Amino acid sequence: MPDQQSSIYSEEFLSFINKKEFPCVAAKTALTWQQLHTLEVEHMACPKDDLAILDFLYGFVDSYRQSDKLYHSAAVIFRGPENPSEAMFEELFWQRLQALSNLDARRYGYDPRVVADPGSPDFSFSLKEEAFFVVGLHPGSSRPARQFGHPTLVFNAHAQFEQIRANGRYDHLRDTIRTRDIAYSGSINPMLQDFGQSSEVYQYTGKVYDNAWKCPFLSQHGSADHHSAA
Repeated sequence: MPDQQSSIYSEEFLSFINKKEFPCVAAKTALTWQQLHTLEVEHMACPKDDLAILDFLYGFVDSYRQSDKLYHSAAVIFRGPENPSEAMFEELFWQRLQALSNLDARRYGYDPRVVADPGSPDFSFSLKEEAFFVVGLHPGSSRPARQFGHPTLVFNAHAQFEQIRANGRYDHLRDTIRTRDIAYSGSINPMLQDFGQSSEVYQYTGKVYDNAWKCPFLSQHGSADHHSAA
């Protein structure tokens, strides 16, 4: 059974983010401010924890919306598979996001601030009408900054990036992270683009894609018989 209590995997994750050389200063800030929430569940290929994950993320959305601070993240840590390849992780990554999205479409619409089509440069993943930038971590990632010991999905509220941009701090934050990532990984992530330049789906899993790749995600929010709930 999943639980939100501190577990060994959660402690490992927080230690991973807390490493001095870890490049993402936004994640480190979320950790410092105790705004990095974790949930540990079972195997990434199994749908049995989807409702628990959704409940956890809905609670995260509620707390994020009520906060006057920036830098909030929610991490879902899977106990398996233990050592997935990039191809396996990518397949399971989109399986879980699709399943969560399908459940969400029964209750909510899509965040109107973003686009549901993963081919659009304005795409962002949406749950409870809140857009997310999702980051995948796993031990087999080709990006050292993503090589956490267990498959993990990190959900970052998209609106906070827009707020940082509006405050005039986005370019400095982005450049700092990229400079630190070059020092940590030896190169910049070739998939990095700013929101609105190309679809952010290319950045989600950490895998390098070519132009022939087509994201398998298909939102059902437009056709689902959903109703907005508090």
